[in-house]
Amino acid sequence: MTQRHFDEELADLKTKLLRMAGLAEDQIDKALTALVTRDSALARQVIERDHQVNALDVEIDEESILLLALHQPAAHDLRLVTTMMKIATELERISDLAENVCERAIELNEEPQLKPYIDIPRMGNLARKMVKESIDAFVKDDAVLARKVLTDDDDVDDLMEQLFRELLSFMLEDTRTISRAIRLSFIAKYLERMADHATNIAELVVYLVEGKIIRHTTPPGSSAHDLAQQ
Repeated sequence: MTQRHFDEELADLKTKLLRMAGLAEDQIDKALTALVTRDSALARQVIERDHQVNALDVEIDEESILLLALHQPAAHDLRLVTTMMKIATELERISDLAENVCERAIELNEEPQLKPYIDIPRMGNLARKMVKESIDAFVKDDAVLARKVLTDDDDVDDLMEQLFRELLSFMLEDTRTISRAIRLSFIAKYLERMADHATNIAELVVYLVEGKIIRHTTPPGSSAHDLAQQ
């Protein structure tokens, strides 16, 4: 394989990854809309569309392995191909979590709404923003933006803790709210995990740009903000 052919295949791989990222972001957006508007039909559309994200994940994985086998890239090109494979895996999991949100939303729609949805949409929008910014950081080779994503994860965690306390109070005051409160707590956890996957993408971008592996490097008691300042 010539360098020109390799570059073309690499560009095609990146195009597919960005298409996959766009789909994953849209899955989050539609899942939140389905939840807030109590639209079970839209929720089912999100669930059905997950296979498109899965198909791109498989394509990217297969093409990446072929590129590695045929061209045996070194240095930055090697990091780029392996990073794209890992980012695709994170995006596939984000789409799975959007599907999970929709499954719980459909169940919630069978009962009266427990509470106005305020913190959950805020969490979801933050998670979606983190996904977008982590991909933007990848496109621009921007480690500074990637490190910003790491700090944003703290805001999602704070909202989740706040929501859990509120839902616990509902359950303690009225046992009839327990099933709905548990489903909402599941949704909050799904959104928190989306933010975690966006953080993973951001860490991969730092590795791609700087050659530094920063996973699992936050010492006990330190925040993502401390890590981002390193």
